[in-house]
Amino acid sequence: MTNELLLILSLIVTFFCVMVLFLVFKEQGLYFWTVIATIAANIEALIVVEAFHMEMTLGNILFASTFLVTDILSELYGKKSAQKAVYLGMATSVVFILISQSWMLYIPADSDFVMPHIKAVFSNTPRLMFASLVVYCIVQSFDVWAYHKWWELTTKKFHDSRKFLWLRNNGSTLFSQLLNTVLFTFGAFLGVYPFSTLVSIILSSYVIFIVTSLCDTPFVYLARRIRDRRS
Repeated sequence: MTNELLLILSLIVTFFCVMVLFLVFKEQGLYFWTVIATIAANIEALIVVEAFHMEMTLGNILFASTFLVTDILSELYGKKSAQKAVYLGMATSVVFILISQSWMLYIPADSDFVMPHIKAVFSNTPRLMFASLVVYCIVQSFDVWAYHKWWELTTKKFHDSRKFLWLRNNGSTLFSQLLNTVLFTFGAFLGVYPFSTLVSIILSSYVIFIVTSLCDTPFVYLARRIRDRRS
């Protein structure tokens, strides 16, 4: 199976998982996904692949799904609920850094064969997750702010708070993802990869984020429809 097909399937499955958790557990399901996606995306981001004739890190789709979560929370439960998801993501990063680094303090047994691989994977974790933590805090907070700012502007102009969901969804996420891509790539990988690779990662990641941002809009509409039917 090609990387391109895997990425497409990953996008479908990831967004589908978000909707299933929302359907079953409502608001709490979205918070649960934030925790899972934060951990998995930071590990995935260590892997660089080639797809669609571009170099990119994995984790982009999982990171994008956290923006879908905050947009759904903003739309259905308000700014405080969306900001709560941001705080959960931050707390998850801090706890995971502490836990993963504690593993490498142990002296492995002679029969152990896993520790070298654990060190290879998680030796970069503090920097990666610190960069992720700072960028996540900045970008997700900006996304929540921008979502509600767009909402305020469209409601004031058109006197209908339900219209132009697509505008506040994409208007906030596309700007947030650009900021996310630049800050995270340089924060996590400057000095690790050549500058040309960093530029390639930024461009390819943002292309992925544009696609995922446009694709997540129907899911926000679907979440609102599910909420309306429950009301």
